[in-house]
Amino acid sequence: MGFWKSLFTTSNTMTAPPSQKEGGVTVSPTAAPDTRIFFSTDRDIDLYDLEELCDAVGWSRRPLRKVKKAIQHSFLVVSMWEQRGSSRRLVGFSRATSDHAFNATIWDVVIHPDFQSKGLGKALMKYLIKRLRSDDISNITLFADPHVVDFYRNLGFAPDPEGIKGMFWYPD
Repeated sequence: MGFWKSLFTTSNTMTAPPSQKEGGVTVSPTAAPDTRIFFSTDRDIDLYDLEELCDAVGWSRRPLRKVKKAIQHSFLVVSMWEQRGSSRRLVGFSRATSDHAFNATIWDVVIHPDFQSKGLGKALMKYLIKRLRSDDISNITLFADPHVVDFYRNLGFAPDPEGIKGMFWYPD
């Protein structure tokens, strides 16, 4: 429950967003002084950079035209960037679809392996959820591969307490 409460209180790792489309997190003290990590909700993401990020974590390749369409039709897109001097690098990504009233589903949460286990996945999720809650979305769901279930459980997500309600249809 502490995770959900922290979405509505000040956090030491989140900084005030410089604009509506950006937010930041502090970088570890060992990082170069001109390095910062920031969020963006700008959908103009280089699809090849996104493909490289997904490759780095071992995800299967998807047709870029479909990835572009998924981003365009998402309710919210959040990317995470490392800024070193004047260069930027995509290090995290996630998106959510929604009915724009009650429900949202989080998809494609990815953090570059070089940036995992540093709290940045948690920061990305907190930022994403905070943005969804600010749009009055009250029911947030996601699908998780078995090896990341504990990550989401530690963020306050729980399996359906009434049993599995989800059903899937796949083409033959």
